[in-house]
Amino acid sequence: MSQGYAIELYFDPALENQVLKAWNVLARRQISTQLIEIESRPHLTLFSSPFMDIAKLENILRNFALKQEPLSLSFSSIGSLPNDNNVLFLGPTPSLSLLQFHSQLCDAMKKEGIEIGDEYRPDKWIPYCPVAEEVPKNRIAEAFTVLRDLKLPVSGYAMEISLVECPPVRELFSVALGTHHISEV
Repeated sequence: MSQGYAIELYFDPALENQVLKAWNVLARRQISTQLIEIESRPHLTLFSSPFMDIAKLENILRNFALKQEPLSLSFSSIGSLPNDNNVLFLGPTPSLSLLQFHSQLCDAMKKEGIEIGDEYRPDKWIPYCPVAEEVPKNRIAEAFTVLRDLKLPVSGYAMEISLVECPPVRELFSVALGTHHISEV
C-alpha cells in the first residue's frame, strides 16, 4: 500500500462498534487483520490522493463541516471491489443526503483548486466502509458468509470528517459536523 492522504467520514460510537464487530470476527477467524494492523478506524473515504496541501484542506474541511449536520447512514449491503486488494465492505444505502454531502465537499475542494480524481468524482464515487482488506482469494467466500451473518441494516450517523495520512493511519485533524470544534491530533 502506497503512502497518501484521505478525507474520511467517521461514525457515532454505536455504529462504529457495529463495524468493529465485523473487523474482529474476521480477525478472530484469521481472514483479515489488515485494517486493525494499519490502525484504521471505521469510515467512509470521501477523497484520497498521494499529495495534499494540508493547511488548505484544513480550512476547507473546517468551513464545510460548519455547514453540515450529522449525516444519517444505513449500511444495508455487503460487497467487494474489483481490484487486487481483495477489499470487502459494508455498503451504505446511497441516500440523497449522502450523495449531496459528497458532491458539496467536492465542489468546495474544486473551488479551492483541488483536483478530484476519477474515482472520487460525484458521478463515479462508490461509498463503502471497508471491513476487510487483502483477503486471501481462497477465503473470500468464507468472509462473505461471515459478513452475511451480520444483522443488516445497521444504522447510525456520520459525526465527523477527518484528514488522515496512511498507512499506518494517522489522523492529522478532525472536525465534528455542525460544530465549531476541531481536534488536532
